[in-house]
Amino acid sequence: MKLGKVAFLLALCFFFSVEARFQTTTILSEGFENGGKTSYAAASVNLPSGSWYLEDALIGNTTSDRKFGSYSVRMRNSGVVRMNFNVSGAGTVTIWHAKYGTDGSSSWELWYSTNNGSSWTKAGSTILTDSTSLVATSFTINIPVSVRFEIRKVSGGANRINFDNITVTSYNSADISVHLTMGNPSNAMSSTDSPSNYLMVKSQYVLSYNRDYGTPNWVSWHLDSSWLGSAPRQDDFRADPTLPSGWYRVQPSDYTGSGYDRGHMCPSADRTATIADNSATFLMTNILPQTPTNNRQTWENLESYCRTLARSGNELYIISGGYGVSGYIAGGRVVIPSYTWKVIMVLPQGTNDVSRVTNSTRLIAVWVPNTNNLVSDWRYYRVSVDYVESMTGYNFFSNVPDGIENFIESLVDNY
Repeated sequence: MKLGKVAFLLALCFFFSVEARFQTTTILSEGFENGGKTSYAAASVNLPSGSWYLEDALIGNTTSDRKFGSYSVRMRNSGVVRMNFNVSGAGTVTIWHAKYGTDGSSSWELWYSTNNGSSWTKAGSTILTDSTSLVATSFTINIPVSVRFEIRKVSGGANRINFDNITVTSYNSADISVHLTMGNPSNAMSSTDSPSNYLMVKSQYVLSYNRDYGTPNWVSWHLDSSWLGSAPRQDDFRADPTLPSGWYRVQPSDYTGSGYDRGHMCPSADRTATIADNSATFLMTNILPQTPTNNRQTWENLESYCRTLARSGNELYIISGGYGVSGYIAGGRVVIPSYTWKVIMVLPQGTNDVSRVTNSTRLIAVWVPNTNNLVSDWRYYRVSVDYVESMTGYNFFSNVPDGIENFIESLVDNY
């Protein structure tokens, strides 16, 4: 056998070993084919995947039940379907749903618990069921610890919904961007069912996009010295081609004559290791309208300070965005935020970053009016992370243990 062929086969074996390493598997699949619950009264039922609690819900098999096979869940009013057991981490959850018979539309939500049901967190957005055929909705969870799930019907009254073929895939750390190491602030999802909280993952940063605002809700990125180099500023502002089909794609010209700068969230100067990295910051999904004074002075001074920290042996986890509505540009397609905000975690360079966060970890947060009447020193606008959370409704650094998170987020930086 020739050496080239041997090398090829070795490479092929390596490729498949890597694929196998990062492949996600289905760790839970429930189709409700055992039946066993014919009443809407609250009760638990044992199914192949485990014990499930159903309230204002039953397992139906009439001709009006939308189902794969013989059975599906039928839920009404404020019904609940809940796992009484955990799975060991979760990547995605997929649920098929449809209207029952000739009933009207209803809405529902997926919630999850990582403490055996003591408290619950909403996953993604509220889902409208308006189809008479089963359709699938997938939620990106990416939780590495034991977790259980609950479906809650939240609107539609007596209108009924069928649920079937619930699947959960395994957690895969390869699916988590470095830029979300500390958490996903709004549980954004890469689903067109979530147009106001649409997750977009780039190699250089991650963002939650708001289709109706034409701006990011937030942009999250990691910064250390490895991201900094000598690549020149590309200045190639352009529409983002990865937005879903049919969504308006903000153009650079939409800002022309508006009096507002095309304000980067993840800064161009934070991505100078390669030309491709720098160019990625000029996608319009990373941009929102900022006043010239804010963008070129106050905001820029904080950006420069962050790069100084990164060059001094630190790594930073940074999230920024806008808040409020002070007007519109681009014929109403782009919202002008009333404020811009940024939260920053500063760590000495190392590994296993979440585990290295302590009560002494430095957090910086600013809340800056998006006006021209500003002072250039960003320190004037410092607040606590708790304050930014209270205004935006986001949960920053949620992967940090609660006791530490609650303490450091309550403090106002005073370095």
